[in-house]
Amino acid sequence: MSVSVFPGVDAAGLDVDVTADVAALYADGITARRGAFTPQWADRLGEDVAKAFAEARSRPGGAVGRGPNRYYVEIHPEQIRGFVELVDHPWVRSLCTAALGPDYRIVELGFDVPLEGAVNQPWHRDFPMPEETRRDRRLTSLAFNVTTVDTEEDMGPFEIAPGTQWDDDEEFEHGMFPPRSHYDRYAERAVRKYPRRGDISARTALTIHRGTTNDSAKSRPVLVLGVDGPEATNGDRHDTAVSRPFWEALPERVRRHLDCPVVEELTPVTQKHTIEGLVMGDA
Repeated sequence: MSVSVFPGVDAAGLDVDVTADVAALYADGITARRGAFTPQWADRLGEDVAKAFAEARSRPGGAVGRGPNRYYVEIHPEQIRGFVELVDHPWVRSLCTAALGPDYRIVELGFDVPLEGAVNQPWHRDFPMPEETRRDRRLTSLAFNVTTVDTEEDMGPFEIAPGTQWDDDEEFEHGMFPPRSHYDRYAERAVRKYPRRGDISARTALTIHRGTTNDSAKSRPVLVLGVDGPEATNGDRHDTAVSRPFWEALPERVRRHLDCPVVEELTPVTQKHTIEGLVMGDA
């Protein structure tokens, strides 16, 4: 479908020309910026994710299952050394503004980790279709993904069915899980993604997708940055927070978009963004 940037946004005034990326989001549901960071930057991110993952698994409620041998962990921004570089990257800022408007809000920071033995997830979207999308064919949120490893075929690549962000069927369980009678449609459209360290992708989490079987002995950690437009309420599902010293050290341009509590003392996140339909995998 043909689409322009968010109403009132001057695409020519953005730091990066992202009009093709916005068009890809509306047509396919996903776009990417190859080589946005160096592999060394991604390696540091991988170190931070590994540390946070070990801490989360050491306590009750620290990690939530997204299928056998597959976990999701929400974290606080200051657990990632490259947080400011990520959210203030010109492509990320420009795409958020172009797709969601100048008042976009950063509401989620976490990571998915498919371990050895992770199996195919059922085809799904991450939340039910918002009314604005159903009525106006307008996207109201984005999910940015940043791999910490070079993805290989046997590592359980992310698989997405382009164009299915508009699928609207009352047969979807909880508005998120299509019936198995639809699976042939997604299999025919399915595209596997093989990002490398330093790449960033952006997608609407409404596009039908799944993690696939990890046949390797390696994990495939992927950082998730969730961003809402003015109408979206995905932030209600998350508990990201920042300490006051961290907040005060942030650039004003970042503070303006970071929608989370400022606290005197951080406490570890107890995960609440569970997706029950993913717990058993594609059983």
